[in-house]
Amino acid sequence: MTLESAPMAGLHVEQDGPILRVTLAKPERRNAFDADLIRNLHKAFSDVGGARAVLLSGEGESFCAGADIEWQRSAVDLSLEENVEDAMRLFEMMQAVDTCPAPVVARVQGYALGGGSGLVAAVDIAIVAEDAIFGFSEVKLGIVPAVISPFVLPKLGPGAARRYFLTGERFDAETALRIGLVHEVAADLDGAVDRIMGELLTSGPEATREAKRLIRLAPQGEDTAQLAARLRSGSEGQEGLRAFLERRKPAWLD
Repeated sequence: MTLESAPMAGLHVEQDGPILRVTLAKPERRNAFDADLIRNLHKAFSDVGGARAVLLSGEGESFCAGADIEWQRSAVDLSLEENVEDAMRLFEMMQAVDTCPAPVVARVQGYALGGGSGLVAAVDIAIVAEDAIFGFSEVKLGIVPAVISPFVLPKLGPGAARRYFLTGERFDAETALRIGLVHEVAADLDGAVDRIMGELLTSGPEATREAKRLIRLAPQGEDTAQLAARLRSGSEGQEGLRAFLERRKPAWLD
């Protein structure tokens, strides 16, 4: 299997066959965000090529512990305008993850705090270890989770956000599952991630990307019929239907 790596500060990007593996690689800092990591994540998710799926993970004991303390220290003396620019870079990175055309799966262990919880909210499928810890701790610093809120609120809804945005308290994996931030808590994290990646790879490549667009755009009426007809009459849809009727595997599984 072809494995190609692109070196980036604090980030490993590897093309492993149909899977793009994006790994936060600052384990000594619990993979906390700084300007370089934010910039490189934005770059990685802005062009995933023809990847069938993207796996986002973090090296070491934690997925992402939020903002790096040195990066926070450097922000103390920023002007209002510089703070806006800094915040927009974080937002644009989160948006690149959220709008990535290929499905994005997060493998989450240990701490996923502040912006780390925001990153979990921005992916399509979040599989987490039993020891994972989450929290929107910004209020503890006298600030708010404004930049990540467009990605978190659709997952949590205002009810859970009213508690966890306001208290800044940490919460465990089962709570994250209950309030909709994550999709599965797994005793065997790697096994669960492999199973989900396998499910994604058995689906039609075009159909998977179109399904993600469908969720995001939420079309109505005739637009839904047009989409269904276009995919059904297209080459991938025709192949999938014929394979089902002929009781064989579709071409994309060969």
